[in-house]
Amino acid sequence: MRASKAFAMVENMTELNSNITPRAQLEKFARQIDEARRKQTAQGLPSISLALAYMDWVAHLGASPGYQLLRQYDAWENLSQTLEKNMSLAVNPLQSDLPDSDPRFKHAAWTQWPFHTFKNNFKNFEKWWQPCAHIEGMQPHHQHLINFFARQSVDALSPSNTPFTNPEVLNEGLSSLGMTWAKGWQHFIQDQQQLHQKKTHQDSAEIPELPYTVGKDVAITPGKVIFRNSLIELIQYTPTTTDVQAEPLLIVPSCIMKYYILDLSPHNSMVRYLVSQGFSVFMISWRNPDADMREFGLDDYVMQGVIEALSAIRQNTQAAHVHTMGYCLGGTFLAIAAAWLAKEPSPKSTVPAIASVTLLAAQTDFSEPGELGVFIDPDQLKSLREEMMRTGYLSGQQMADAFRFLNARDLIWSRMTQRYLLGKDEIGNDMMSWNADHTRLPERMHNEYLTQLFLNNALAEGHFRMNNAPVALINIEAPMMVIGTERDHVSPWRSVYKIHLHTHTDITFVLASGGHNAGIVSEPGHPHRHFQLGHTSKDFGWTDPDDWAQSTLRTEGSWWPAWSDWLKQNSSHTVAARVPSEKNSLCDAPGEYVMTRYAN
Repeated sequence: MRASKAFAMVENMTELNSNITPRAQLEKFARQIDEARRKQTAQGLPSISLALAYMDWVAHLGASPGYQLLRQYDAWENLSQTLEKNMSLAVNPLQSDLPDSDPRFKHAAWTQWPFHTFKNNFKNFEKWWQPCAHIEGMQPHHQHLINFFARQSVDALSPSNTPFTNPEVLNEGLSSLGMTWAKGWQHFIQDQQQLHQKKTHQDSAEIPELPYTVGKDVAITPGKVIFRNSLIELIQYTPTTTDVQAEPLLIVPSCIMKYYILDLSPHNSMVRYLVSQGFSVFMISWRNPDADMREFGLDDYVMQGVIEALSAIRQNTQAAHVHTMGYCLGGTFLAIAAAWLAKEPSPKSTVPAIASVTLLAAQTDFSEPGELGVFIDPDQLKSLREEMMRTGYLSGQQMADAFRFLNARDLIWSRMTQRYLLGKDEIGNDMMSWNADHTRLPERMHNEYLTQLFLNNALAEGHFRMNNAPVALINIEAPMMVIGTERDHVSPWRSVYKIHLHTHTDITFVLASGGHNAGIVSEPGHPHRHFQLGHTSKDFGWTDPDDWAQSTLRTEGSWWPAWSDWLKQNSSHTVAARVPSEKNSLCDAPGEYVMTRYAN
């Protein structure tokens, strides 16, 4: 019946346009049906891939009776230990359990009966389920999916997520005579109303204001926009010292984010810190793309972004050498540009030589992309391509939702506990405001980035080409400082560390505490920060990342001063401070491109 209706619709549509054959019209209609079905079932999650992964897991589990027996034995042993401990704590209710390092259970009441039994039962189940989700012989991507979603499912079952098993929720509610519960319910209703309004007004052009205004509260380091093309604005910052290093510093931020993550409030602005250390700092500000930019590709981002920025610096400063730094995807762009420039003779008359390369949380080898790889497979890319064919870009909200899902324990469950169960108001800060300032990615660039780099790992394996010329990381001769962060869900530090396998230059590697953003925005004086720093000379050889971490000294504090010292060591001399020319100035920092915002 449904098929006959579909064919009838096709016939009616064909009558309206006699230039289109019935077969072509049916093909178009079939694609529309498939796209609608995928949107209905996937909702942003890799549903087909997850189903295949689950079947892979079930098949290998069914073919491994010995493995099942071992897991059953572990379950019985785990249950016995849990019951024994719970019986001991029940007999002596005043006995306290040991404090837990897990932030979900940091409240002192978790050490008291009966809540320590809830916690211990959950922790033991979590410990038992982890090896159950891992079975040898599975396809690697399927194993990755099963491990990830198994952990997400277990996190959802945490006793900290429910009001009657969370002692902090009960204590706060009783001591406030229920006011925290009432406030939490109010928060829930408000969020549901906002969600409903957002769904029913998806095409609304209304954009919520940011808590921290760009150019007023954040991104306020003085400077001038000295260059602009269809993709970037280049900001030159005003010096605060009488002398500066002869080599300017170009910063290439990620186009996935607004650049001012590196120029937040004055106290934690990396740009302000570098200027105070005597560097001539230049910053790329990427244009936030619309549908008209759908054909901008990786080549455009490297050539019109990095290469043209270097040329503009040469023209404005006459500097023969330039320090460079790239953050996240900006670091990947920078590595491509540095490798290409090392073998491409034509632009050397207009482009300064690269004095050093610093990569912050930037991957060049994507063979182990971490949890982001959950979303990277042919099925997901097909869905993304279909969506971007319609819009011309990947929306900032889609990226934000994906990153939130990757760290669901902190960004979803812990947030819900604090907001709904404890009734706490969210205390905003400059980084949270920046995080809400979403950016888009052009269709072609995002397709090329995921396909060439994530799926095919073309840059690390020597297959990547730019302007039809091969690009090899081994050609980079400038000294490098590479920074990874311990809890990075986007660019895992062991993946970042693999730059050692693909270059023969001097590399100083830093492993900093924190995550992808907080580990980078780690200004001097920030509490609870530490880092490890090690140097590998040219052609020294390979050291396993875990061996490196175990043998490298830990230093308390921020890694910024160590980077500043390294930049100065790789500089030639100092010159009089370079003040941005009023004649060449297009406008004041932070410029115009960073102000562009979209509702989705």
